[in-house]
Amino acid sequence: MATNKRNVLSTKAKALKLNLDPSIYGTIAEIGAGQEVARNFFRVGGASGTIAKAMSAYDMAFSDAIYGAEANNRYVSQSRVKKMLDHEFTLLKERLKGNKYEGRRLFAFANTITTLNYSRTNEPHGWIGVRYQLEEDAEPNEIILHVRIYDNNALLQQRVIGELGVNLIFGAYTYPNDPETIVRSLKDYISTNHLEVDMVKFEGPDHKEVDNRLLSLLLVKLGFTDATIFGPDNEVYQPKDFLYKKDVLLVRGRFRPFTIVNQDILKNGLEKFTLEEGADPEKLVVMSEMNLSSLYEDENLSRRDFLDRAEILCGLGSYVMVSNLHDHADLAVYLDRCRVKKIRMPIGIMNLIFIYGLDGEKDLSQQVLKSFGELFSYDVKLYAYPYQREKDGEIITAKTLKTTPELENLHKHFLANNYIEDIENFNEDHLQIFSYEIIEKIRGREDGWEENVPEYVAEMIKRKCLFDYPCSIEERQSSNK
Repeated sequence: MATNKRNVLSTKAKALKLNLDPSIYGTIAEIGAGQEVARNFFRVGGASGTIAKAMSAYDMAFSDAIYGAEANNRYVSQSRVKKMLDHEFTLLKERLKGNKYEGRRLFAFANTITTLNYSRTNEPHGWIGVRYQLEEDAEPNEIILHVRIYDNNALLQQRVIGELGVNLIFGAYTYPNDPETIVRSLKDYISTNHLEVDMVKFEGPDHKEVDNRLLSLLLVKLGFTDATIFGPDNEVYQPKDFLYKKDVLLVRGRFRPFTIVNQDILKNGLEKFTLEEGADPEKLVVMSEMNLSSLYEDENLSRRDFLDRAEILCGLGSYVMVSNLHDHADLAVYLDRCRVKKIRMPIGIMNLIFIYGLDGEKDLSQQVLKSFGELFSYDVKLYAYPYQREKDGEIITAKTLKTTPELENLHKHFLANNYIEDIENFNEDHLQIFSYEIIEKIRGREDGWEENVPEYVAEMIKRKCLFDYPCSIEERQSSNK
């Protein structure tokens, strides 16, 4: 995807430029935040050349009569915005016929938003979409966003929605072959402090080659959101909708590559979780989280490497989260915002040592108390996976871990109250397997590395030439087709 420098225009300049383009013509349908997107076009003049219809159907009876009822009565939903786009775009094609409309590229823009209510007790958010033609009579493309709005009054929230809508329509027509720039342009003249875009999805004939997972990664990188999720089906998910009232088993790592140790950790963590009282396997989500900081600095390499790891994790049946949340406590806060029920995090003892600050000389007891105090204020448990010291072969568990005097009682408190529990059914033969050694063997054409990763992972590495697996040029080209 291109990342060329561009001239960043104001909302007014964008709206005027669209109004002065005689080929762009369509409908703007808005529910919940006023007609703020349409207002931007009317304010700058010339809107009659762009807007065939602007409308809002606030009453549910009117809305249902136009767009159809929602089975779950959720009107601020992806389902609703897609119904709005279907209806309005179909009407455009049915009604705008004849010589007058020759050369027109039609679009339907829709949003369904809940802004801050009078008592300030709700969580403002919404769905925004545009369906648009790049050529006359062409099959349309579609871009869908989910947003959260953080201004402290409804008027400011309406303004942000209006500006975001103009940015989306302008980007769709101005950067048709560059989805990455469309995403970047969403924040033009809008501070990301005002809103969060936590899902974006491109579809249509001109976006067949678009990988929505990479665009989700870009949302995190640009600061639009703290995390994004996609699944084994390679579909991107709106995190709160997907995680709402679910139990979450989440393991953090680089997964470069995914090893039989990672497999053992997940297997044992899942077994412990499902044995807990009140656990519902039908509502349990297994997620592998990769932090943005673990990706390469090289832009092109990081994208390919990220997708390699993600494809393996999804192939193993795991959902993938990419986040910029460094602390476990920050991750718990984010998951709580998604209204999850229980959070269980398998964690290696070496990671626990790092979090405790036991690998340095500084006393981090106060920071540890603050971090873990926040972490365990939610329904969170850490499942500790043991570590075997190379020098003497001693296996260190959470129960046998020696901390500093300042942390000793705190650590005992965590153990006594089951905030930290040991994974006991581990495979001792796996404790001396390390990802970096596997990568070195792969690069060095050494034998035996396949034994340290699941069979599926080894097959993927060889077939797709992952992690610098030595392939010929012909093999690489063939594997990427």
